Amino acid sequence: MVGREDGKITGMTMRLADIAAQAGVSEATVSRVLNGRPGVAADTRQAVLTALDVLGYERPLKLRQNQTGLIGLILPELNNPIFPAFAQVIESALVLSGYTAVLCTQTPGGVTEDDYTTLLLERGVAGIIFVNGLHADSRSDRTRYVRLAELGLPMVLINGFRPDIPAHFISNDDVAALDMGVNHLVSLGHRRIGLAVGQERFVPTIRKTQGFERGMAAYAGVTDVSELVVNTLYTVEGGQSAAQQLLERGCTAICCGSDIMAIGAIRGARNLGLRVPEDVSVVGFDDTPMTAYLDPPLTTIRQPVRDMALAAVASLLDEIQGLPAPRAELLHRPELVVRRSTAPVRAAVPTS
Repeated sequence: MVGREDGKITGMTMRLADIAAQAGVSEATVSRVLNGRPGVAADTRQAVLTALDVLGYERPLKLRQNQTGLIGLILPELNNPIFPAFAQVIESALVLSGYTAVLCTQTPGGVTEDDYTTLLLERGVAGIIFVNGLHADSRSDRTRYVRLAELGLPMVLINGFRPDIPAHFISNDDVAALDMGVNHLVSLGHRRIGLAVGQERFVPTIRKTQGFERGMAAYAGVTDVSELVVNTLYTVEGGQSAAQQLLERGCTAICCGSDIMAIGAIRGARNLGLRVPEDVSVVGFDDTPMTAYLDPPLTTIRQPVRDMALAAVASLLDEIQGLPAPRAELLHRPELVVRRSTAPVRAAVPTS
């Protein structure tokens, strides 16, 4: 508690004035933050704490204990196994470094990413890791992240790189991933290959499509893929619908934007009376834990979740300790995992 005398902060008039000027708030607001009083907006509170750090002042013990113990971890959902996989590695790595993850999971019609960010700021977290958040939507407003950067809040964003957001990004190389998926299928004799992928506005979708286009041109000699790409939802139902459309267009193999979509693609093929991989080959994306136990076991592109998660934690902790990572993207190389959902293309049956 900061002492008071005749309505002033004892021995701290100039210090409060400096902090208030740096944060762009009143001295009374600075006093409320330092004394842990209610009635201060999360953004304003963070601005005052940042001003303390910039000016070299030591934070009050209560604020230091609250702020240094917690890290926000915001995920888009838990239904897709790739996100719990990220969460598990991140939480374990933070615990080993003396931090606790505050897990925030979004649900349709529930708490939004912006709501969670506000709550985390109010809790005084030391930083936030965003996994496939709104930053991955190329049409989303970048202001929310710019504001956090201006507040001096350490943050790392996983996947969905945006050059207009001043933050450190950890990403899977989605372009290389789809390139190697197409290369694998072409090596099996497939030439009519389709792509079932998510909505066009998402950065991972954009990059996966670029990788697919590059692979088809390089290995199959196909430069126009407009009929070979179906944009849908990253769900089982989305994968099923996309696969049925692509199979009706004569595709003998399908690359999918996620393992969840690949499950739908296999279902879609079977609904049309086709066998996997005898009649159609399917490649997934992520290599989530279930893929080896599907029928058939799924050939997929492994996203290096552990390496990416550990890199994100290391970058965030460096920034918390005053060693900020460059405002750029660190790309991680994926790996092709071949199982039994892909096979050589069937030879055409003579008609006479």
